[in-house]
Amino acid sequence: MSGKHQVVIIGGGFGGLSAARRLKNVPVEVTLVDRSNYHLFQPLLYQVATGALSPANVASPLRNILKNQKNARVLLAEATGIDAANRRVTLSDGTLDYDTLVVATGSSHQYFGHNDWAQFAPGLKTVDDATDMRRRILLAFETAERESNPERVRALLTFVIVGGGPTGAELAGALGEIANDTLRHDFRKIDPSEAQIILLEGADRVLPAYPPRLSAAARRMLERLGVTVRTSGFVTNVGPDGVTIREGNRTETIRARTILWAAGVLASPLGRALAEATGVELDPSGRVIVEPDCTVRGHSEIFVIGDLANFSHQTGAPLPGVAQPAIQQGRYVASAIEKRLRGEEIPSFHYRDKGNLAVLGRGDAVADLRGFELGGFLAWLIWIFVHLLYIVEFQNRLLVFIQWGWFYFTYDRSARLITGKSPLPLDL
Repeated sequence: MSGKHQVVIIGGGFGGLSAARRLKNVPVEVTLVDRSNYHLFQPLLYQVATGALSPANVASPLRNILKNQKNARVLLAEATGIDAANRRVTLSDGTLDYDTLVVATGSSHQYFGHNDWAQFAPGLKTVDDATDMRRRILLAFETAERESNPERVRALLTFVIVGGGPTGAELAGALGEIANDTLRHDFRKIDPSEAQIILLEGADRVLPAYPPRLSAAARRMLERLGVTVRTSGFVTNVGPDGVTIREGNRTETIRARTILWAAGVLASPLGRALAEATGVELDPSGRVIVEPDCTVRGHSEIFVIGDLANFSHQTGAPLPGVAQPAIQQGRYVASAIEKRLRGEEIPSFHYRDKGNLAVLGRGDAVADLRGFELGGFLAWLIWIFVHLLYIVEFQNRLLVFIQWGWFYFTYDRSARLITGKSPLPLDL
């Protein structure tokens, strides 16, 4: 290992990759560690789950992204622990020393103490999650085509999405398009448009983080696609044949063979490892409570960014777990490392909120752009532009743009492939 300052970045998501790329011209050696060999553009993962895009459209090999950055290397490995006293990361198959550590390992699904629900209601965080979800959705239609019992057909054609935030709302909208448009002429026995798509949200409106007017607009857009939106209800049980919800004093079981989870996130287990190594405090979701400069208290050489960080210094509430905070924190950390090497003072991190976007269907989206509220076709065009802008590689931008154009004019989701375990319809 050279005598240069060693920066180890754990996680090749938005935050980690942003930090690594911004360190290109800084006199340091960068080691990016990830258990996957690719950077995933998570905001479009739901389109993989619903057959609009293939996994290769939303993922880029990390080595390819950093191949021209001479001070950076990529290690395919899983970080399992941190030795803060000796400045060493423990990997599943070795160790790695650092001078500065950046932890950006993100989050996973939160089942609120009911992890046994995961087998019946998959979440959406990885490529494997997306292809598994796609498999379940398409197999439901395939199995219904072969089923003769009307009650079983209804259950097979009932899709329940738990969680009315952006991911849940976008999934529900995409399912509405699949049922009403994409699969309209594909089957001979069943009518896909008779599918029942139910979106459950515990708050009193969908997209609760958005202004009320946009939440109401989003609900109307979803209902036009045949989505049944149910709010102020809480899931009490999830099983192989349905989901039980409680609305006030009333309890109801919805029979459904396909349940998709989009409610809540749980921070990466590396947050717990950091707490054990440094004594840093965690919030109830397992996020690391960081200092104003995104470092761990008492360990200025350790930065925590993205979904794993609870940064509440700006508004009193944690930053949202979306791409923009992670990207901005990654850039900030790279600048902070450079300033520290020069002996300069490091200012506190300041998040610049650029707004929120959610697409609900073909030509329909809502946008909250720093107080400017917009819904409909123009918001949809802005959503397209912003997402194309932040896709890492030009090749993927072009491919995604072509796919979207094809879908807009034909309604055809060309990546409707059933992959994974046995493709037999009865194996659900």
